[in-house]
Amino acid sequence: MTPVVLIAEELAPAAIDVLAHDFDVRHVDGTDRTALLAALAEADAVIVRSATQIDAEAIAAAPRLKVVARAGVGLDNVEVPAATARGVMVVNAPTSNIVSAAEQAVALLLAVARNTASASAALKAGEWKRSKYTGVEVQGKTVGVVGLGRIGVLFAQRIAAFGTRLIAYDPYVQPARAAQLGVRLVGLDELLRESDFISIHLPKTPETVGLIGEKELAIVKPGVRIVNAARGGLIDEQALADAIAEGRVGGAGIDVYSKEPCTASPLFAFDNVVATPHLGASTAEAQDKAGLAVAKSVKLALQGEFVPDAVNVQAGGVVAEDVRPLLPLAEKLGKVFTAVAGGVAASVTVEVRGEAVANEVSVLKLATTKGLFASVVEEQVTYVNAPLFAADRGVEVDLTTFADSVDEPTLVTVRGALPDGRTVSVSGTVVVSGTKEIIRLTEVDGFDIELTADGILLFFRYVDRPGVVGAIGSILGESGVNIAAMQVARREAGGEALMTLTVDSSVGAEVLTQSADVIGATAASAADLREE
Repeated sequence: MTPVVLIAEELAPAAIDVLAHDFDVRHVDGTDRTALLAALAEADAVIVRSATQIDAEAIAAAPRLKVVARAGVGLDNVEVPAATARGVMVVNAPTSNIVSAAEQAVALLLAVARNTASASAALKAGEWKRSKYTGVEVQGKTVGVVGLGRIGVLFAQRIAAFGTRLIAYDPYVQPARAAQLGVRLVGLDELLRESDFISIHLPKTPETVGLIGEKELAIVKPGVRIVNAARGGLIDEQALADAIAEGRVGGAGIDVYSKEPCTASPLFAFDNVVATPHLGASTAEAQDKAGLAVAKSVKLALQGEFVPDAVNVQAGGVVAEDVRPLLPLAEKLGKVFTAVAGGVAASVTVEVRGEAVANEVSVLKLATTKGLFASVVEEQVTYVNAPLFAADRGVEVDLTTFADSVDEPTLVTVRGALPDGRTVSVSGTVVVSGTKEIIRLTEVDGFDIELTADGILLFFRYVDRPGVVGAIGSILGESGVNIAAMQVARREAGGEALMTLTVDSSVGAEVLTQSADVIGATAASAADLREE
């Protein structure tokens, strides 16, 4: 029987051509729920964009389903855990829009530099005011790139052609890698002080939300122009509006907002703000690339071949039942390691001890690598592309196994060497409680702890003394952040201590920094361990 590929939304003709010769291609209106569920009954694969919901009900209605393909970057409309539980592969097109997004940032930067949008609006309104819209050249200026992921690199390469000086802030990129790109790595404060233009290219995580707020905008170079075509909420929009009104910031190009759709913002009141409705991926080319990419992935999957853009565990091949529970453990340990290290490691070793090593456990290295970069890059990190992110940043990830017995059935440790010579480690295990498998942290950077690895974790390193716990509780409480669990570990009374808290909601960079300042913490970080 010829496999059936169900196309639930408009797809580029070239993408349909990839499938038409080998499969029975059928079409349905994915927004018509009744028609969709009926059509899924015979589907081996379904391709959607953003309007069609592929949830547990839809997956249950498709007994033959092998692949769900999202022709785009996000997966908000696909219930990945339900697909994984059914053994259904989920694929997307993670790089389909990166060129379009980088070009949008360049376009916004140039439009802000030359007052293009306001001058156009004025002329169309019958005004010829050349002197009012005098701009500035980009050549010879210092451009600060906040985030050197794939889109940040593409932006840097393009803006370099204008004869600019490039500096960047990204604690997860090795200086040697930045040097290859012709970019000088600096701290965030230095970037803010030196840059004539700033373009942001970061993922949205608890640590990056509010990264540039009132405090940061107070130290920027006067007249700086700021572009955000990455994610809403990375810049405090009200603080940016205030800085523009005071003349400290010379203009802004904004494509993304804290809440979308956004039709009202304090930024819209300024002629020197170019505002667009999240157009980063809105090009014909990006849409065509997305369609072609997922069509090729669907073809590979239905032919039983390797699928580069698979996002769930099936991409890693067969995993032993004893090893499967360790996958989320390893991924979470990778996330915690990145948070505690506060930067990218030069090398990382995944140590597995105990019963699980009787099986093939190399997939745990992939899971750890996935966790290491989950909050570092803008793209969704998968078991397949995680090693590519490590290679791009010069990070070596190794695996070692030990059959010797430990206190737990299996103990996994992620240990890494940082460029400054420090060594950081985190350990954890899976505890079976009835029918539940609970992931626990057992050690963080040499401190013994016993904490469920779930939700949003905050880590503070400080000198042990009275009043610290109360001070942290007060700051978080005043910020509307509820503490769900807390544990303090110390080497000795009055010595170095580690406080680990589980909180119910995201904590922005400003609150994290304020908390650290109040208790004199030597390091503070956050790790988001919520299910994606």
